[in-house]
Amino acid sequence: MSDKLTIARWAEEDRPREKLERLGPQALSDAELLAILVGSGSAKEDAVTLMKRILNDCNNNLNSLGKLTIADLCHYNGVGPAKAITILAACELGKRRQAETPEERPDVGTATRLYRLMRPQMQDLDVEEFWTLYLNQNCRLIKKVRIAHGGITEVSVDVRVIMREAVLCNATVLAICHNHPSGSLRPSTQDNELTKNIKRACDVMRLRLLDHVIITDGAYYSYHEQGKL
Repeated sequence: MSDKLTIARWAEEDRPREKLERLGPQALSDAELLAILVGSGSAKEDAVTLMKRILNDCNNNLNSLGKLTIADLCHYNGVGPAKAITILAACELGKRRQAETPEERPDVGTATRLYRLMRPQMQDLDVEEFWTLYLNQNCRLIKKVRIAHGGITEVSVDVRVIMREAVLCNATVLAICHNHPSGSLRPSTQDNELTKNIKRACDVMRLRLLDHVIITDGAYYSYHEQGKL
């Protein structure tokens, strides 16, 4: 019977897939990341050990790995054409990523910029929607999330959902907005109360609430510009 310890029999915290899920891809070695891609090794060695051996022959240099051919990789026991193609495809993606210009995140540091970003999405809605924009400390957009989709005159918003999303995406600044299908820019009593509740939650979580903007087709109302934040 073989004494080889397969990855499936490793302690869960050491398995590459589980490790990536728990700690993120940056915590894994090159060999562990490649092992996730190829999935399995051979009868004599697990996928991580196989990838370590291949990388060692490449002086542990991913650029050198990417210069190998399918035939070169297939010389290793446990690597067939499908695995070789997967490895080379990953190397090519890495090379292409280096050549790309990083996507610039929109600056939504003012009510006008927020309005210009969200108006096309909200101007023709016949019901209210409530969105949260999650920003970094420079007010650059990390992501925007529709929190609620509701009725003609109001929408139900769970503040806990807003805070949870902020933690998950490491946001430090929030901006919130919703539309008034009626075209009225006047905040309702419910709008004011919701703004206060979200502001209190942000204070507890040490987040900055940048603004609450009410959007109509052609104009906006900003709590920040009106001195209500």
